[in-house]
Amino acid sequence: MNHNESAVASERGHEEADGGSLPLSSAPPTDVASGENAEFVAQMFDQYAADPSSVPADWQAFFAGYALASGDAADLPTTTITQSTPQPATTATGSPVGVYDLVHSYRAFGHFEAHLDPLRAEGDEPEPHPLLALHNFGLEDVDLSTHVGNGGFLGHTDGTLGDLIEKLRLTYCGTVGIELSAVADVEQRNWLQQQIEPGYARPDLTPDQQKDVHRQLVQAEEFEQFLHKAFVGSKRFSLEGGESLVPLLNAVVEGAGALDGEQVICSMAHRGRLNVLAHVLSKPLETIIAEFAGTITRGTKNGADYGDGDVKYHLGYAKTRTVCPDGGEDDCEVKVSLLPNPSHLELINPIQQGIIRCKQQWMLDGDRTKVVPVCLHGDAAFCGQGIVFETLNLSELIGYRTGGTIHVIVNNQIGFTTPPKQGRFTPYPTDVAKAIQAPVFHVNGDDPETVYRVARLATAFRQKFKQDVFIDLWCYRKYGHNEADEPAFTQPLMYKAIAKHPGVRTLYEKQLVSEGVLDTEAAKQVADDIVGELKQAREDARVEKPRGKVPSFSGVWNGLGRSPDDYREWQSDTGVDEDTLKKVVDVYDRQPDGFTPHRKLQKLHKSRVQTVRDGEGIDWGTGEMLAIGSLLLEGHSVRVTGQDVERGTFSHRHAVLHDVETGDRWKPLQFIGGGKRHQHQGRFEIINTMLSEEAVVGFEWGFASADPRNLVIWEAQFGDFVNGAQAVIDQIVAAAESKWGYMNGIVFNLPHGYEGQGPEHSNAYLERWLGLCAEHNMQVAVPTTPAQYFHLLRRQIKRSFRKPLVVMSPKSLLRKPEATSTLTEMVDGSLQLVLPDPEQPKVDGVRRVVLCSGKVFYALDAARKKAESSDVAIVRVEQLYPWPEQEIAAQVEQYRKAGEVVWCHEEPANRGAWSFARPRLRDMFPDRLVSYVGRDASASPAVGSPAQHSAEEKALLEDALHVNGSRVTSPESDKTPQPA
Repeated sequence: MNHNESAVASERGHEEADGGSLPLSSAPPTDVASGENAEFVAQMFDQYAADPSSVPADWQAFFAGYALASGDAADLPTTTITQSTPQPATTATGSPVGVYDLVHSYRAFGHFEAHLDPLRAEGDEPEPHPLLALHNFGLEDVDLSTHVGNGGFLGHTDGTLGDLIEKLRLTYCGTVGIELSAVADVEQRNWLQQQIEPGYARPDLTPDQQKDVHRQLVQAEEFEQFLHKAFVGSKRFSLEGGESLVPLLNAVVEGAGALDGEQVICSMAHRGRLNVLAHVLSKPLETIIAEFAGTITRGTKNGADYGDGDVKYHLGYAKTRTVCPDGGEDDCEVKVSLLPNPSHLELINPIQQGIIRCKQQWMLDGDRTKVVPVCLHGDAAFCGQGIVFETLNLSELIGYRTGGTIHVIVNNQIGFTTPPKQGRFTPYPTDVAKAIQAPVFHVNGDDPETVYRVARLATAFRQKFKQDVFIDLWCYRKYGHNEADEPAFTQPLMYKAIAKHPGVRTLYEKQLVSEGVLDTEAAKQVADDIVGELKQAREDARVEKPRGKVPSFSGVWNGLGRSPDDYREWQSDTGVDEDTLKKVVDVYDRQPDGFTPHRKLQKLHKSRVQTVRDGEGIDWGTGEMLAIGSLLLEGHSVRVTGQDVERGTFSHRHAVLHDVETGDRWKPLQFIGGGKRHQHQGRFEIINTMLSEEAVVGFEWGFASADPRNLVIWEAQFGDFVNGAQAVIDQIVAAAESKWGYMNGIVFNLPHGYEGQGPEHSNAYLERWLGLCAEHNMQVAVPTTPAQYFHLLRRQIKRSFRKPLVVMSPKSLLRKPEATSTLTEMVDGSLQLVLPDPEQPKVDGVRRVVLCSGKVFYALDAARKKAESSDVAIVRVEQLYPWPEQEIAAQVEQYRKAGEVVWCHEEPANRGAWSFARPRLRDMFPDRLVSYVGRDASASPAVGSPAQHSAEEKALLEDALHVNGSRVTSPESDKTPQPA
């Protein structure tokens, strides 16, 4: 049959086939006149201007096109492009040819002479940059009075060289320094120059806009001063010194609203967060003040406070605002959100991107204009934390694009106590942005009008080109890292300058008064009104005791709620009818015409299809395929990401097939509902990610939190790779519900198991996950059959709440004949928290019950059969957290003559689940001997020798089964087993 053309996708540019809505563009043309080769280009241009035929044909075409695009063709000799012999040089008509290179150099290097530092003393000019010296362009001071053309500069038509340089300096060396040298896209560069140069990069605010900016500065300053006096000694991480951030962000919101933006989602560290919450997101002042006073109340569950909460400068908020973008009558509504964030400053970056990608998907925002990301960074953290670069690297990858982010670096020119020269070797913290070819605006925070103008320009750029853009807001930090810190211990000179420096509000008021926009009495009235509002808010906070805002179950979360307290109520009906499961594999009969997969994979999938139709021998990869496929047919979307997940690290999945002749790709599970991709089914994405854990895990957690209707699975290449995401796990995955009320159903697949392959890739650090478990914050499971994994995945979606799921997934079990399932177990069954002994030993004959999890069960069972032992029962604990106490007790207590309960695992004693299980088992079975069998405690996750591994495994199996008179051993801290 003819298969729909959308079934296959080329290896090149398959974003659309992989679930994205934006096709990858071809690489943009490179601007050869970059800073690195400017001198060579200038020499070639000089030759061309004197005699076009003296340079190669490709250079003739380049310079002719450049002159035509910039409107200066009249200043250059006309010629037919040719490879003729060079002729004697002649003078170009118009001006010295070095003028063109002069203009280019100001565009490339003018920012080095810009007046960016608010603390620079008046008259203290930036150091001249050697590449802007006139002699570099064949020019001298005597040429300043010479009439020249515009050299391609769009803000100058005719005049002297001195006039041109004055306008270039006004544009590129004022209170904004513009970096375009990394922008390789000619269209983007030309657009930016057209926006910047005709007005010399100067703001053009109306008097009403100026008054509005002034009011915002007064609000920001008075807010901080009020809190400073009212709550002496309280940490607030003041914005003082960087108050221009408030009009900057409001300008972004206005600009987004004017350009089809419906939501602006922000992330930021704690400095200035309270001010942003108050004056950008309109969080009620009385609520913020109540948080300082300790009278705020949290959300409740069953009448008690829910969760542990967080400090006030980590909290998020959301508000739908009505904005009037251009001062006219056309108002628009923009929802502004600020995500909560821990003190690991840049950790929120990929989470924000995941949330935005998901929102764009369910809002059908294919153009990526409706949801606008704004990411605020500290200068020290931005260039110091690797997650920043990881997240930037995600920004243009398949399945991760969000259409560009507006980045704002709040450049305090210092970290905690570390000056820039100790924290980076580059001139700016934004230099990492060159890797993604983004424009950068360095702007002096003491010029709020230029800050406003830059914010609107950056927003317009993002909305037009769907690319990242950076604003480097140069400011200072009035106090230390927090208000109780003494910064003069380590930066005495800097803080002497800060003490003498008037704030931006004072400077701007002086400017507006001198311009006649504002008078002194009007300025005082603005301040009095704002102080009055603050005082009233404090009184309201004392009386009303506002309630903190927590995420609600509305929108896409409608119908969901918090988890039941009883873990037994976490179970769900996850069985699927036989016809549906067979429909999932039927897609392999609809392979596209002419598509030629690898012959081994053709055989593999044929075998898998047959096991489903026969109803037995279903392996792990097939079980996963059936779980995902059945959810897709029920309308749920599924997203699977991780390093090499399309094939699977252990070559077990093969969710994407490649044509061996053409390289075309076919993703069968996209088409189980019909001939077209996603027809009559949920959306299916499976994406190989970059070699990153922290940023990718953060992104996927964010994606899963934005829409609970998605099953989101992140799979580690090996289980121990998840260590690279430990900060996200500790501060977000484990704690976000308790701190912020954020629920999440992300699944972690972490390959785990001891096969004698050495210390690396054996252990997914099960003990660390279990150490993070409390208050029913997540689930940790070690399934031993495909059917159990099938039900685990389906349970994630079928319940009325969401919890992270950590799966210690197998390696050797992926193909183990004993570790297969029947179709009946998937049709009629559900997840069993504890699996009974399949051998069903006689109850009265059992002297010892061995509890275990995971792969070791199969080794124990095989050893028991070999030893023909009948007095040991082996029970599998498939879910370790929430701890299935009643199910374990039911299994153990039936063996009433068993005096010993043994916990057996293959990990060293200080790893795995023993330290977690020990206190629970001893509380459960006070009258029985509760002991451990396994490897001794070890500093390394596993031994490096296969022979030693085998010897250790043999010994632990004999100990567990009490073979040859061996005795149960205990960990180092408890060598002799004793009853509790």
